[in-house]
Amino acid sequence: MDKRRIAVVTGSRAEYGLLTPLLKLLRLRDDVTMQLVVTGSHLSEEFGCTYGEIERDGFPVAARVEMLPDGDGAFAAIRAIARGVCGFGEVLERLKPDLLMLTGDRYEMLAAAQAALVMRLPVGHIFGGDTTAGAFDESIRHSITKMAHLHFVSNELAARRVRQLGEDPTTIFNVGSLGVDAILQTPLLSRAEVEGQLGLRFRGRNLLVTFHPVTLIEDSGLSQCQALLHALDRLGDRFALVFTMPNADPGGRRLVREIEAFVSGRPHARAYTSLGRQLYLSTMAQVDAVIGNSSSGLYEAPTLKRATVNVGDRQEGRITAESVLSCEAESGQIIRAIEDAIKLDCSAVVNPYGDGRAGERIVTELLRFRGYASLVKKRFHDLRF
Repeated sequence: MDKRRIAVVTGSRAEYGLLTPLLKLLRLRDDVTMQLVVTGSHLSEEFGCTYGEIERDGFPVAARVEMLPDGDGAFAAIRAIARGVCGFGEVLERLKPDLLMLTGDRYEMLAAAQAALVMRLPVGHIFGGDTTAGAFDESIRHSITKMAHLHFVSNELAARRVRQLGEDPTTIFNVGSLGVDAILQTPLLSRAEVEGQLGLRFRGRNLLVTFHPVTLIEDSGLSQCQALLHALDRLGDRFALVFTMPNADPGGRRLVREIEAFVSGRPHARAYTSLGRQLYLSTMAQVDAVIGNSSSGLYEAPTLKRATVNVGDRQEGRITAESVLSCEAESGQIIRAIEDAIKLDCSAVVNPYGDGRAGERIVTELLRFRGYASLVKKRFHDLRF
């Protein structure tokens, strides 16, 4: 039997970290040719040029698609999506994969899905069925579900939502989160090693902070970010603050400027464009809590037994572990949530997103299909009432 050509798209540092366990498994298969397509902020110096991290990990890159927005507003993102659809069309025509694997809910994945749809290329989708009420990622995620043919979800509630969208139940697989796989497979650095690589000495209390744009509100989350920074300022310098910068969504550059202004002149606070997977997880393992609105606080922090303060509504709708404390984006509420979080005993917390074998389950289901082309013609599966 000929090798299956499976193309995998990665467009951001966070999603690449989730994908790494799956990429490793596909790379080891003698019956699979993995075609890694790199796009988005991976190719931008402004956002850390994390393309180099992929090369250092030893994954051969089959193609690149340039589609980073040229500005911070909605029309810049629209232009980026248009370029992405064209770019993915050209790349997929050249690579001729049998299946395209997409992760999550970002507009880079939407562009790739649109190109694949018109080219009659079957799509496997990871993390469908989740909900995030505060961002347009919600609509993108469900749109990709309707353009996809195999669905690898992280929990049973997500699987139910994908069935509600009319997808064939035999193509929906509850595999858990690849983020748990990544944690269990990553050797963590010691506290001294983390401090050395960060160039920052930890203090009595330490926080890892990530705040991304909230794309369904007019100011893209600027006022929420300012409330968070005000709360962190009121905590004083007894806390060491490690910021990872926002993603490349509309409004992200404005948030970057706010964070840069905040850390300037505060020796207890540092901001990093990209830490890389090992240093990011190692930092998470050393801090007292994870703060902000990143999905990593929900997907990954519970496995490392760390509390999360989930600020605002960007992640609204996701299932959460007992270690996740959600609050409004108001400085007083944020301070109270942080004070509660650092007292929280997370030693017995169970991560609702799986056991660290998501990658294995995905590969098993991918290889179960003899031919992907038969998946292209989909029927809407009505629920029985």
